[in-house]
Amino acid sequence: MKKHAFAIIVLIMLISGILQACTMNRINRQISKQDNADQRQQIYNKNLTGISYVNTYRNKQTNTLKDTHDSGLQNDENKRKNRAADIKANESGKIMVVMFHNFVEKFSSKGSDDGQYTITFDRFRELLQTLYDRKYRLISMRDYLTNNITVPEGCKPIIFTFDDASPGQFSLVEQNGNLMINPKSAVGIMDEFYSIHPDFGIKGTFYVSLGKSTFEGRGTLEERLKYLINKGFEIGNHTLNHIDISRAGSGYELQKEIGGNQKMISELVPGYIMDTLALPFGASSDVNKDYIISGNYEGVEYQNRAILLVGSEPTLSPVNKYSTPLSMSRVRAPGINPVQYDLDWWLKNINPDEEYISDGDPDTVAVPKAKEELIDKNKLQGKTLILW
Repeated sequence: MKKHAFAIIVLIMLISGILQACTMNRINRQISKQDNADQRQQIYNKNLTGISYVNTYRNKQTNTLKDTHDSGLQNDENKRKNRAADIKANESGKIMVVMFHNFVEKFSSKGSDDGQYTITFDRFRELLQTLYDRKYRLISMRDYLTNNITVPEGCKPIIFTFDDASPGQFSLVEQNGNLMINPKSAVGIMDEFYSIHPDFGIKGTFYVSLGKSTFEGRGTLEERLKYLINKGFEIGNHTLNHIDISRAGSGYELQKEIGGNQKMISELVPGYIMDTLALPFGASSDVNKDYIISGNYEGVEYQNRAILLVGSEPTLSPVNKYSTPLSMSRVRAPGINPVQYDLDWWLKNINPDEEYISDGDPDTVAVPKAKEELIDKNKLQGKTLILW
């Protein structure tokens, strides 16, 4: 509608301009044929009246169309506000960033492992269905960092992260001479669920330590990483050897661990950049902390846009003035042994008014008027703020 109205305005101006030019040419031809000065002035005055009428008509039509166009814009904005109010859109709210570790078919306790960080495949299938039924939809870490959240209206974005690159998360098997996703893995289960519910999405970030075993199974390490990337998943940094960063002795050691991991993936998957870091053990350090964010190792630079904690609560919307990507909290996935503040706990206890609810329009950010003060307008990146 907007483009159509604008086109009509331009067309009217173009036509009136042509008519005016043609009229002036005709006047000049008529005047040139007259010898008497009074006759020439009469011809000129008579035709100027016609030109004035054309200009008046053009201006009237242009103003009418402009008013119609402006009215249409106002109506569109009112419709967006009303729709946002109907679905209680709140794009300033909290987003679950879920932290997964171990996936198994059956759990058996070993030593100090009481199952807090372990989930069975069957329980994971149930969890996916629960999240889907409660209108959660997957987005990637990159979607979050670029504020490119495109879930349907009324739905809630959720981010999956996987630490340590275990084969239960993802592995390849050989079938008829071809490498395939192991169906007994988190990615295999997600792929199966996606085939039934494509609107749920199939995204997530795997935080790997490439100096250690990574997705054991068939295929080379290069093939495993490329398979995941081609599937639409992201690879994040987890240090080269899964070290406790708080015990790193120097800035050089930090750069070796973080930059060395980037250097290795650059060799395996040329051009691939890991720009987020999950802290092993959730440990940070005030010593040489700048090197956790950025640095250089053997000519390979790294720059982390997000630093992920072990955490125990959802993170905030990327446009929320209090969001802190360089200290991003996560929610622990439900384990064999439930703990307070894990995902199951949050699904029961989170205040619905505090969650991120999408308005379904990637070009707007819709929030209740009462929450306007939570929005950092410098983070809107050209998106229109809708207050309802």
